[in-house]
Amino acid sequence: MTRRNGDQRKGVIKTAERRMFTKKVTDDDSFMELSASAQALYLHLSMSADDDGFCNQVNLSMFKAHASVQDLEALLEKRYLIQFETGVIVIRHWRMANALRKDRYTETIFKEEMSHLDIAPSGVYEWLPNGCQMVANRLPQDRLEEDRLVKDSKEEKKGRFKPPTVEDVSAYLTEKGYDIDPEAFVDFYASKGWKVGNSPMKDWKAAVGTWVRRRKNDNPAPKKTTNNGPVQQNNPFNSFEQHRYSDDELDALEKMLIQN
Repeated sequence: MTRRNGDQRKGVIKTAERRMFTKKVTDDDSFMELSASAQALYLHLSMSADDDGFCNQVNLSMFKAHASVQDLEALLEKRYLIQFETGVIVIRHWRMANALRKDRYTETIFKEEMSHLDIAPSGVYEWLPNGCQMVANRLPQDRLEEDRLVKDSKEEKKGRFKPPTVEDVSAYLTEKGYDIDPEAFVDFYASKGWKVGNSPMKDWKAAVGTWVRRRKNDNPAPKKTTNNGPVQQNNPFNSFEQHRYSDDELDALEKMLIQN
């Protein structure tokens, strides 16, 4: 038994150390539109692939490339990769750049996945017309959960806005001693998509304060009245004691003014 056959029986698969890439792929506009991390993921998957372009080290490649599930989805959507429901992926354009001599070539162990593919004259892997496409619904769940947690954490740090309920607004109004209708406040801003002007609302408590001030300006407090009419405001020029003249005094004052 040769050493190579012995290694295969032990589960050790010897593959070539060098991998080639074609500019028909890496310099294509569609490839250049991918994020840097998605491009890096493609390269790491290619470096980890066997001699037929199959790879079952997706999580490790994502870790090396600092890539996300969205990067993997982008490569699948643009058809740079094919992924089977077993989680194995294959580089679609593998044979356009990688061809090994028979004495250096090790056949893939993923024969079931290979049986669903055909090789086009251009060297691109394609699904067989009568093959069963078992693709890409299976993404690394641990990595997906990790990305979700990271995204939630970033949004939390940014202070992601959460619309208040009527109960939230009512409790805040009670705390501040404001006298407005909490339901009217919530209904108004909910109808506007919780926007202030054209910008998303960031702090609904600040909006409550603005709402209260606007209501005070639109509805000024009525003047105090008594049974004898409006109450006169204090005027420093009216603080002296007023004298009421009798009719005789007014006649005498008029005669004095005429004589002068």
